Amino acid sequence: MSSPTNPAPRRILLSWSGGKDSAWALHLLRRQPQYEVAALLTTINQRFRRVAIHGTREELLDLQAAAAGLPLWKVDLPFPCSNADYESRMAQVCARAVAEGFHGIAFGDLFLEDIRAYRIARLAGTGLEPIFPVWTRDLGVTTAALAREMLAAGLRARLTCIDPRALDAWFAGRSFDAALLADLPAAVDPCGERGEFHTFACAGPMFARTISLLPGETVERDNFIYADLLPAPCPL
Repeated sequence: MSSPTNPAPRRILLSWSGGKDSAWALHLLRRQPQYEVAALLTTINQRFRRVAIHGTREELLDLQAAAAGLPLWKVDLPFPCSNADYESRMAQVCARAVAEGFHGIAFGDLFLEDIRAYRIARLAGTGLEPIFPVWTRDLGVTTAALAREMLAAGLRARLTCIDPRALDAWFAGRSFDAALLADLPAAVDPCGERGEFHTFACAGPMFARTISLLPGETVERDNFIYADLLPAPCPL
């Protein structure tokens, strides 16, 4: 029960890519009593039924949401998707969130000022607060320290998409771990915040159980290299 000195937590959406940063944002938000993450919000490539940009299968996304114990709001995006299409569909999401009593939307952004400014601008006037729980300047850490903190807490992830302009192809599909951090070129951000790589989080303190994976096909498409991941069959 809430009171003037102990108000009820504010219900928020969490923008969910399925990667390590959004997973870590969920972990941090659950430690902040002023917020209640009430649902995850994900954009899906309508044609291929995969998470936009990350390339993760929708089936794995559903397993993540179940392991996190949260409902999942899926926003289907056309392929190809124009900026106008994207903003129109996200405006519909914002209207739904306000109608259902949500206070804000949280994002797993780390330090890119232009991305943060874009999100703030898009939520301006909607009645929804933009929240950045993993913003490294606020946390007082570097992305290198943040990566080590994630791993120390038990977060596990795999690289699903890499930019071959930044990383060699053999990085695709690798585990996000201490060995990977040691192998990254000096110019690559340890969390891949500039788009050098994207991940799928399969275990950690934000999940009730580990999501078992099998490696799939690695392909080059649209100037990126994607390492497909498959859900491992459940033992009988």
